[in-house]
Amino acid sequence: MARGKRYQPEQVVNLLRQIEVAVANGKTTAQACKEAEIVEQTYFGWRKEYGGLQVDQAKRWKELEQENAKLKRLVAELSLDKLVLKDIASGNSKPGAWALCSRPCL
Repeated sequence: MARGKRYQPEQVVNLLRQIEVAVANGKTTAQACKEAEIVEQTYFGWRKEYGGLQVDQAKRWKELEQENAKLKRLVAELSLDKLVLKDIASGNSKPGAWALCSRPCL
């Protein structure tokens, strides 16, 4: 199954506005989506995620999502390092436990 085009948040907000205007002018959602070259499922997913946002807000939203994902990865990595160091400090570590650290421990 081929994946479609990836849209930037600004493009998504503009397409949502375009479809809303077409629907307000009497077209069905299906017709408006077809003219915008997206499927209805994509439209409703976007509307759920971006509904009511301005272009700059949508862009900032995506930036915050990316930053949040990065911070979650960092927390997970540090938590693992902490567990390994705690295990080593308690003397319960197995040989090679140092290899589990994602970066040089100690």
